[in-house]
Amino acid sequence: MRAIHPDVVALMQGSKGPALGSLPPVEARLAYAASRQALQPAFDPVDSIEDIAIPGPGGPLALRLFRGAPPGSPLPCLLFLHGGGWVLGGLDSHEGICRRLAMASGACVLAVDYRLAPESPFPAALDDAAAALQWLGAHAARLGIDPARIAVGGDSAGGTLAAVLALMGRDGALPRSMFQVLLYPVTDLGMTGDSYARVTQGVPLTAATMRYFIDHYAPMQADRRDWRASPLLAESLVGTPPALVLTCGHDPLCTEGQRYAERLEHEGVAVTALHLSDQAHGILNMGQAIGAASMVLDFVAATLREAWRTRVG
Repeated sequence: MRAIHPDVVALMQGSKGPALGSLPPVEARLAYAASRQALQPAFDPVDSIEDIAIPGPGGPLALRLFRGAPPGSPLPCLLFLHGGGWVLGGLDSHEGICRRLAMASGACVLAVDYRLAPESPFPAALDDAAAALQWLGAHAARLGIDPARIAVGGDSAGGTLAAVLALMGRDGALPRSMFQVLLYPVTDLGMTGDSYARVTQGVPLTAATMRYFIDHYAPMQADRRDWRASPLLAESLVGTPPALVLTCGHDPLCTEGQRYAERLEHEGVAVTALHLSDQAHGILNMGQAIGAASMVLDFVAATLREAWRTRVG
């Protein structure tokens, strides 16, 4: 039996209420928002925060720019896509992560409030993410951002979107990103990884909850085999930007995240793979309960700083 961190055990022993996957999406969003508010630690100060609205494929698209250093020389930027199974979450649920990464990296983080399923199923979230990256590339200079040092990243469902943006940038459909941060990402909607059979109870995200999310996001089976929904199925990962891939042992997404990191490395992409065998999915915005969250976010920020310093890729 795999070791599990005491913080995860205590978190689950203290959890109350029904599982998110047992609730209608509107109720699940309210429960998720309340839990993020309770589990995020005190926010880190940043130099500035700006709410921005841009034209999006489905109407106005909300962005939030966190600046971790005062104006001066153009700063690097991470385009961040939040997790929540494409059904939950938004700018507020991941504000703590964005603030910490901006502050610890001394750069900018631009968060995207993409459309959610089931009201807006695949590929709506991806279309919004792509529109945000296109806009960022076009307006970087005005925002005080270095267009040559734009990275893409996200956690869970947001990690999927970030991986696909990196592939689209390689192919010339979007501005090319120079790094990708994939935090316990979804890479295969087919749910074929061994960890789906292993992680079924006693942790924040189980195989059953992932099925709930996937059924809402991609109800059509054919869409689940589209590489834009399942980047592990992309014909080639050659030429995509260097990557940081985080996986956790008590996470149904563990196997597919590891497979994606292995494919990237095998196909010539520089990869930093961080595996936390005793941790569970979603820990990074649970810093109030999970002590490792702060440490991991600082590692992500340090990895970004090094990539930006050397302009990898």
